[in-house]
Amino acid sequence: MKTGFARLTPLVGAVALTLFGASGAVALDPTAKWCEGVKIAAFPGGPQGGVFANNVYNGFRQAELDLGPTVTYYFSDWDPNKMLTQIQQAVATQVDGIATYGFAGEAATGPVVDQAYAQGIIFTTLNTALPDSQKKYSASGLGYVGAPNYAAGHALGAESARRANLAAGDKVFVWGLKGQGGDRGQRTVGVIDAFTEVGAEVIYQEIDAATNADPNSGTATFVGVMGANPGIKIVVTDHGGLTSNVGVYAKAASLTPGQVYFAGFDMSPNTAQAVKEGFQNLVIDQQPFLQGYIPILNICLTKKYGFSGLDINTAGAFVDATNVDAVAPLAALEIR
Repeated sequence: MKTGFARLTPLVGAVALTLFGASGAVALDPTAKWCEGVKIAAFPGGPQGGVFANNVYNGFRQAELDLGPTVTYYFSDWDPNKMLTQIQQAVATQVDGIATYGFAGEAATGPVVDQAYAQGIIFTTLNTALPDSQKKYSASGLGYVGAPNYAAGHALGAESARRANLAAGDKVFVWGLKGQGGDRGQRTVGVIDAFTEVGAEVIYQEIDAATNADPNSGTATFVGVMGANPGIKIVVTDHGGLTSNVGVYAKAASLTPGQVYFAGFDMSPNTAQAVKEGFQNLVIDQQPFLQGYIPILNICLTKKYGFSGLDINTAGAFVDATNVDAVAPLAALEIR
């Protein structure tokens, strides 16, 4: 039986002969800055210099230096509506590629993705997926670099429940972004589902816009929730900025290290310090530097060589007191 790989159309065969000639393949010499001339709009996500956003930005910048494209950066303060407006602006500038988060969800972002591809712009995602758009345009370069969000949330909830010996009826506080919907909201849903499966009482607080942009703004909220719900056993901060502020929150609520089990997302210098001090117990490291670097590479590979979109899970490990010393120096450089 013939396989699909054996069927070459006359056109494909003619192209192959033109490229390689009758005597065999021609080697491609490695080329520095091989993506020069390609224009890319890149979205670090949060405020300039902010936690997590700066790690993504550092990945973007390293890829720009290594590969040679011209990159324009858009900082969005973790505001889905602002980001969507900026994406529309980037499409209007006729860039070659856009690397961004799918925060606004499929209903709002899908038409912009369609417009981008109709204009020949390669659109790819990081951190928060657009699954329907990815299915539609993966062959044309739409990939995803980041955690599978529901699975990552569920993994963090389940692992913290196991380590803290959580039992049915115990109280947990989840501070997240369930209301944001789409793939991003599913990470918070995954955390909640893991605790619900154990039979825990889940106290949920949506991260408001002010705290989303500036974690210090949430200190009074945290103190209020903890005061109104004595006996909380686990706290999950589903946001890198809030996780970096755990030491501040715990001290403001007069908690001692180890009194409450804190679990959260994303490394930072402050998070590494909180782990060492005993306030932060468990962190999923999403490796946000890769969420910046690889989407730029994705766009360059698609633009130059016609490669399909890359789909890469960057959230492969937990950080705790046993391994934080290996990660902390990289967190200080805003790589991890």
